[in-house]
Amino acid sequence: MNDLIAEVKQLIIDALELEDIEPQDIDADAPLFNDGLGLDSIDALELGVAIKKAYNIKLEGNSEESKKHFYSVTTLCEFIQANRN
Repeated sequence: MNDLIAEVKQLIIDALELEDIEPQDIDADAPLFNDGLGLDSIDALELGVAIKKAYNIKLEGNSEESKKHFYSVTTLCEFIQANRN
C-alpha cells in the first residue's frame, strides 16, 4: 500500500501541476479538499480523469460515494486497490 500511496501522491502533483509540492509534503490522511491540500472541484475532475487513465477505474460522477473516496490519499488508494481491473 505504501508504494501505491507514493504513486498517487505523485499522480496528484503531476496531474494538477502542483508546483513547489513534493510527495512527502502531502499527508496521506489529510483532506484533499478545503482545509487539507486545498483542491477544488476543477481539481477533482482533473484528478478523476488522471486516476481513470492510470488505473483503468470507472468513477461515478459527483456522487456522495465518490466524494468519500476522494477524501484523502489513503481513501483514494483503498478505492483504487479495491477496483483495479
